[in-house]
Amino acid sequence: MRYEKVTEEVRVRVEPHFSLSESSPGDGAFVFDYHIEVTNQGETSARLLYRHWLIHDAAGEDTEVDGEGVVGQQPLIGPGESHRYRSYCVLRSPSGHMEGHYTFEGPDGRHFRVEVPRFDLLAPFVVGGEESDDEVVH
Repeated sequence: MRYEKVTEEVRVRVEPHFSLSESSPGDGAFVFDYHIEVTNQGETSARLLYRHWLIHDAAGEDTEVDGEGVVGQQPLIGPGESHRYRSYCVLRSPSGHMEGHYTFEGPDGRHFRVEVPRFDLLAPFVVGGEESDDEVVH
């Protein structure tokens, strides 16, 4: 399933996947990777400075993650350009969700917030779906 949201002329698309090959359900480790595409639909460049994630695990654990950029980068995204990356999280249960936001900086130095849509993390044996991609890039 793909999730999408546009804020401040920046579109964020997320596609999460369960990774059976990296998971260890018997040990309570369920690995989900997610592919993100950030597209600048505005008329000026913007730099992605920070990320903020809220990760909810159905086992009752909530985690907040803050950091600079995404996967070690603070990309400058020009008008009409996209930045794509993959990352992952590990849950103690086969289901949960993530949501958050990015902080961008425009060419005038103004900081603005771009929302990441809430997306579900569901192992296929929980929802009866199919595993579409079990490869995880760390």
